[in-house]
Amino acid sequence: MDVKRATFPKSERLSWKRHIDRLFAEGRSFVAYPLRVVYLPVRTEPAATAVSVLVGVPKRKLRHAADRNFVKRRIRESYRLRKQDAFCSLAGKDGTLLLAFLYLDAQKSPFAVIDAAMKKALASLQATLRLPG
Repeated sequence: MDVKRATFPKSERLSWKRHIDRLFAEGRSFVAYPLRVVYLPVRTEPAATAVSVLVGVPKRKLRHAADRNFVKRRIRESYRLRKQDAFCSLAGKDGTLLLAFLYLDAQKSPFAVIDAAMKKALASLQATLRLPG
């Protein structure tokens, strides 16, 4: 029985300014409220990770840094728990998928709401990219 650990290592986080700028300039987006998902498949040399993720909560929506960090932790946790099912078919392919999850609500949402939105967003992303799963 091969059980994969649900982790979210630093190598899967989108941090290159060049990639972030390209994601927001050329990427496509959709909304799974309270999340806006921006994605861009990038064909490059075989990458260390199949998916690079950025999580953002605007200061305009949640003024206090503690609240923004709290929501970001919830979004990352929901992604961590659901990513195996969504992106297992991307492993081993050349290129990477750049992803950004942006929070839209003006108040903190319960984990159940964020998790349901993440489930909907990943299912929609699978359908858009025509990934098996």
